Amino acid sequence: MIRNYLKIAFRNLQRNKIYSAINIGGLAIGMATCLLITLYVLDEISYDRYHQKADRIYRIDFDVKFGGQDRSFATVSDGMGAALKNDYPFIETFTRFRPIDILVKKGNQNIRESMSMFVDNSVFEVFDIPLIEGDAKTALQEPFTIVLDEQTAQKYFGKTQVLGMTMTIDENAYKVTGVMKNIPENSHFRGRNMFLSMESSADSRANNWLNNNFFTYLVFKEGTKPEQLQSQFDKVIKKYMMPQFKSVMGIKSIEELEKAGNRVALGLTPLTDIHLHSNKFFELSPNSSIQYVYIFSAIALFILLIACVNFMNLSTARSVNRAKEVGVRKVMGSVRAMLMNQFLSESILMSLIAFILGLGIATLILPFFNDLSAKNLSLSFIKKPLLLSILFSFAVFIGLLAGIYPALFLSSFKPISVLKGKLSATNKGGYLRSSLVVFQFFASIFLIISTIVIYRQLDFIQKQNIGFNREQVIVINDTNLLEKGLESFKNELLQISGIKSATISAFLPTPSYRNNTVFWTEGQLGADNGISMQFWEVGYDYTETLKMQFVAGRDFDKTMSTDSSAIIINETTAKQTGYKNPIGQKLYAYGSNLKDLIPYTIIGVVKNFNYASLRENVASLSMCLAKNPYGMISVRVQSNDFKESIAKIEERWKLRAGRTPLNYQFLDDAFDNMYRTEQRIGKVFISFAVLAILIACLGLFGLATFTAEQRTKEIGVRKVLGASIWSIVRLLSKDFLKLVCLAFVIASPLAYYAMSTWLKDFAFRTDISLWIFVVSGTSALTISLLTVSYQAIKAALMNPVKSLKTE
Repeated sequence: MIRNYLKIAFRNLQRNKIYSAINIGGLAIGMATCLLITLYVLDEISYDRYHQKADRIYRIDFDVKFGGQDRSFATVSDGMGAALKNDYPFIETFTRFRPIDILVKKGNQNIRESMSMFVDNSVFEVFDIPLIEGDAKTALQEPFTIVLDEQTAQKYFGKTQVLGMTMTIDENAYKVTGVMKNIPENSHFRGRNMFLSMESSADSRANNWLNNNFFTYLVFKEGTKPEQLQSQFDKVIKKYMMPQFKSVMGIKSIEELEKAGNRVALGLTPLTDIHLHSNKFFELSPNSSIQYVYIFSAIALFILLIACVNFMNLSTARSVNRAKEVGVRKVMGSVRAMLMNQFLSESILMSLIAFILGLGIATLILPFFNDLSAKNLSLSFIKKPLLLSILFSFAVFIGLLAGIYPALFLSSFKPISVLKGKLSATNKGGYLRSSLVVFQFFASIFLIISTIVIYRQLDFIQKQNIGFNREQVIVINDTNLLEKGLESFKNELLQISGIKSATISAFLPTPSYRNNTVFWTEGQLGADNGISMQFWEVGYDYTETLKMQFVAGRDFDKTMSTDSSAIIINETTAKQTGYKNPIGQKLYAYGSNLKDLIPYTIIGVVKNFNYASLRENVASLSMCLAKNPYGMISVRVQSNDFKESIAKIEERWKLRAGRTPLNYQFLDDAFDNMYRTEQRIGKVFISFAVLAILIACLGLFGLATFTAEQRTKEIGVRKVLGASIWSIVRLLSKDFLKLVCLAFVIASPLAYYAMSTWLKDFAFRTDISLWIFVVSGTSALTISLLTVSYQAIKAALMNPVKSLKTE
């Protein structure tokens, strides 16, 4: 019986080649797209789950509201981990990370490594990081020891058997005590290639509870709930942090701090939530968002449903062509169950063919998808019998899902009505087909609107006036190699034609190191008069090089000796000070020892500029002159010939830095790095939106072909009676266009709500203009009109003699 079902199914596929190709092609593209999205989603939710203790590992976070700033940090103070382990026996162990940029000497070169970290030796006890060389129990116990990953060992030594060898890092000799496997890509600290012993860092033992520079992870003992520690955090703050708060601010209790509207709190983030649920300050790596997982899962479902809808539409639409077959079968004794089995077998066969074809399509486009999404996904898992059987079962399920209604519909025909010719193409299934077409274009229009909004927001980010000019600025790194020659090197660069200005600074308005300091306006720092702000040490001509705008006052002046204690603030800070005219007024801060009081005189106010992501409002910021110039050199190039300018900079660099290569970047590229995730997501989203529209059009094309075929004789009669080609095209197109208009009415408000919700994550965002909906609706109408018109025009141009010769 099954053999007979399959034989009839194959014959039916061969007899209707166009419809079979449309159905199988649409399902194949839908399945391939769904498979790729599934790979993407599975990779996103797999982050950090490979660690054996993943369900017991939590990162400690620090939330603070003080001086007009409300911030949540992914870091805490150096002593937090040890204090918690000592006080609470349900904590099994802890480990700390502190990222650091280092210069590694290789021969006569100094190579910058920005993915290094100071790490406690307990890292190998907390995380599953296998060592292929060395002893995990002792590898990082001693100061000035280092563990490399395989790739870095090959880079510096050409092999991985490097135990006992030494490396010169920041002028210190480090002994290699281990080689670890490369950190997996699905880790929130992916790419970290060098672990330096935490014992090498004096800051790790400073016991400074007001500085938060360490990523700290706790491992709870089996059976411990995080709430057991969470409920104790107020006590931890009072015991360890409040003594330093009291000495610095003169407050008596945490209640006094909270009474002034401030807040200090500790929190816990599960390790497996970091990648998708954490977006705090100083994250180890740019994280993704669970929103994107939901969005892409919805797109995968949409695309798969659209492909299934195509199948159902075409199957029910062609019911008339198979009505007599059903009637004859029933007269010959076939029961409804047998007919349903026949039609379901055809559906499953088509689904399996589409599945095989979809695997091939997915394999072909996977490399392009990886480039687009910055992933390293593979289809290697399909070689596993269990997973392959699951995918096979899924294909069968899709066949059942897509074919169940056509099977029920076709098998329900009454043989007497069918054989008498009383069944028409429009008396059954018409409403369902119309509903399914509406759904297809609802999804397509929703995606078109969303795509335009996402593209506009990304373009807005690129073109937004951020308060400084990031174009034509080259940033030169590793300038600490020049030591005392830094200032003279900057002056040499100014002699190059095409270089308009240059400045030395440790801080730039791009993702980089940040320094937050508390200032106050008068008297003793208290709970109600502090201003928490970014505090940047910069060099002369900083604002000139970055083209920042002054709203009051002036820039630092080399001829003014008093500028050594001067400060420039932004507009946000000016408002927080409460001064009507802040120029000439004082701000006070503690020195690095938290004892010396330093007064600063405000000499200028710059217009607010975005130094962080456009997701955030511009916070308070101040700039002072660095006592000893250090950091990066930023040069503004006036010439459009960047290659020539860079070549001249490189010439002068080699004279001073020897064989160490020039390490530079463009300021606009560094700024855009903050939005790499959004840009990639936007491109992937656009690609899938195009695929969804393509699949919807395939179904519409099939329906238009069938409609034209069913109305061939009507068209012939109309042409004989004098109907024009365009009137016939209009006749065949108008019903479909009505459905597209209905889909637009449904999709528009839902898309508006979804995109408004997405845009709320950005403090600076574009608006959702009316023209977006006009363009989206017009595009959908145009696409559907072009799809339908091809078949309509073809039918209208047919010789009426051919269509009427059988009458």
